[in-house]
Amino acid sequence: MNRTATPPDAAPARTPPRLLEVLRATSISPHLRRITLGGEALAGFPAGCGGAHIKVFLPRDGQPAPELPTLGPEGPVWPPAPRRPITRTYSVRRYDAQAGELEVDFVLHGDEGPASRWARRAAPGGRIGVAGPSGPTPMLGSADRYLLAGDLAALPAISALLEALPATARGHAFLAVPDEADVQPITRPPHVALTWLPLRGKHAPGPELEDAVRAMEWPPGRVFAWIAGESSSVRAIRDYLRNERGLGRDAMYAVPYWKADRSEEAYHEERHRFMDELDPT
Repeated sequence: MNRTATPPDAAPARTPPRLLEVLRATSISPHLRRITLGGEALAGFPAGCGGAHIKVFLPRDGQPAPELPTLGPEGPVWPPAPRRPITRTYSVRRYDAQAGELEVDFVLHGDEGPASRWARRAAPGGRIGVAGPSGPTPMLGSADRYLLAGDLAALPAISALLEALPATARGHAFLAVPDEADVQPITRPPHVALTWLPLRGKHAPGPELEDAVRAMEWPPGRVFAWIAGESSSVRAIRDYLRNERGLGRDAMYAVPYWKADRSEEAYHEERHRFMDELDPT
């Protein structure tokens, strides 16, 4: 599913999932851990994809590496259920083609989630599968001003997008994080403001993120908005931008990464219904 501000480039040839090796695991903040991946299978990974979506395949208990699906003529062919890898969606934080390194930031929220559990224990030599990247092309549409907003799950993608903006870009980014300790330096153009919203231990923003976006003085010119994170927050901000600020689909990318108290499997279909809703304007 593609939500693009301009017509997408020609779709690249599909490539099978890549089995990659953990090179490093680095704690970025109390709730975020960066896993640096590499290996021969990373060859050919597309450059300039910071912020794009990837599918991550995690091994089952007792497996030294995930058993990856293969590509068939009608789509992926999965291993039998007991060996089928755990699949989650993440964002490319950074890809360095020269170094042969792919960085993926994992949110840590205890051991109840399989991805968080894996990331907390990841060490050099571990193996993980990656498919993609995918997402809108380009990730940000052309605009006079940019508005980016998200929570901790969206922080890696928003960080990558801010780093990729030209030095002349203008706008405002809002990032809701569980604690002050999750605030981190992010390279961005000098005329893009950055507001951090610590949530006193919460991961889901509630109304805080929407309130901050609403309180922003609306800028002149064409605005492009990029919104991601917890479903309720993303929906509220999207509705405000669409219904009160008049942003159409071509001026906005809004994607719910997760929903409070729901696993990715349980939320999968609802997420796609959200993305498929028709723009009434």
